[in-house]
Amino acid sequence: MEECCELLDTIDREDMEHMREELGDVLLQVIFHAHLAEESGHFDFDSVAAEINEKLIRRHPHVFGDASLDTSEKVLKRWEQIKAEERNGTARETAPSTLFKDLPPQLPALLFARDVYKQIERKQLPLPESVDPGRIAARAEDLDEIGAGALLFEAAAACHRAGVDPESALRRFTSAAIRELEGSSTQRS
Repeated sequence: MEECCELLDTIDREDMEHMREELGDVLLQVIFHAHLAEESGHFDFDSVAAEINEKLIRRHPHVFGDASLDTSEKVLKRWEQIKAEERNGTARETAPSTLFKDLPPQLPALLFARDVYKQIERKQLPLPESVDPGRIAARAEDLDEIGAGALLFEAAAACHRAGVDPESALRRFTSAAIRELEGSSTQRS
């Protein structure tokens, strides 16, 4: 996680010299874990590289195949369809049916909340009762990167003043929103 965060910092700062170094640190993690897996008889680095190669080709038929997708919207829609087909093909029969795809538990709360909201939008689900869609729409109209940063900074500062950990608060709220929406979904079924 730390290595990824250091890499993200160099990307944000467009610091190419240090980015090369941080990419090497992330690559070291990949090589190291692939080596440990190989020693225990699971897989090797070559199989990791082959799998990502196959995934890139499979998920980008407009680049590597004959598919003609002329807009970024069509590309994203097809990519989501392919990912859904992959999930359906590998889902275990014992896995519970949920509205939301599994997200890594280590995902920072802000990314977790963003990904859940993207799924809410894509599946056209209602927002949790405590969320005001009008306020989201009004803020989104004029929001740029600086304004978004300021809004998030103000929220973090307000949490600090209130003695609330913003990371935990957002994670708990997002998890509660998932439970609320999944509960209302099962009631409708």
